[in-house]
Amino acid sequence: MKYNEISHFSHPQHRLKPGYTEVPFKCDGCKEVGIGSNYKCTTCNYDLHVHCALPSPSITHPFYTKCSFQFLSRPPGPIARYCNACEKVVSGFVYHCKLCGFDLHPCCAKLPTMLDDGEVELYLYRKVGSACHRCGRKGRSWSYRSTCKKYNLHVACVKEMLVESWHEIYFGRDEARGDYRDSYGQNGKIETRIPSLKGTLQSYHHNHRHHHRKGKVKKCCEMAGLAMQFVISAVLGDPTTLIAGVVGAFMSK
Repeated sequence: MKYNEISHFSHPQHRLKPGYTEVPFKCDGCKEVGIGSNYKCTTCNYDLHVHCALPSPSITHPFYTKCSFQFLSRPPGPIARYCNACEKVVSGFVYHCKLCGFDLHPCCAKLPTMLDDGEVELYLYRKVGSACHRCGRKGRSWSYRSTCKKYNLHVACVKEMLVESWHEIYFGRDEARGDYRDSYGQNGKIETRIPSLKGTLQSYHHNHRHHHRKGKVKKCCEMAGLAMQFVISAVLGDPTTLIAGVVGAFMSK
């Protein structure tokens, strides 16, 4: 056995090696998108988030103080279940509270309560009264909000953006023609594009009178874009991905 290799119940035929990828992958455990640190079987192209490869048998969460979440390899029961953090359907590994019936994707369960790079600080809230930068709505799912309260992003909206861009990530879809390139694109490089929120952020601020001045709008959108990069990296299961600059490439220049 090599150092740090693990055996995993979900893939008993081979050991999984720790690695790092700058290409988005679909976790074979929770079925959600990932990037950065992972555990992988190179023989079978089998990938797991670190949170899915090394789960805790049970966890508690500060948002649900009366709950005890147990790790399950599949959602319990015959009916569709949804993650209480991001509102997306649970299709694989899950933390489930039998008493309350709450469910959390492993990466959602382990979302950092605070993201900070020295300039922007974002705190995770179960509910926020201010509008989300992407959808413009209040409430809904868990949210990351900046300390200045200007930037608020639903975890659900980030997940939706990633789901909507799944074909773009892997196939480089041309929406105008409706066709698809192969996963390596026309130039042989794997596509890692995710639709930018830049236009959405510009529209959002142009609809608010106190952001009429272009300089202020641009600066505000840059900060909101940075906040989005933080949240995307956390939702993908590896906040440290930021240092590789990968998430930054998701935002259009």
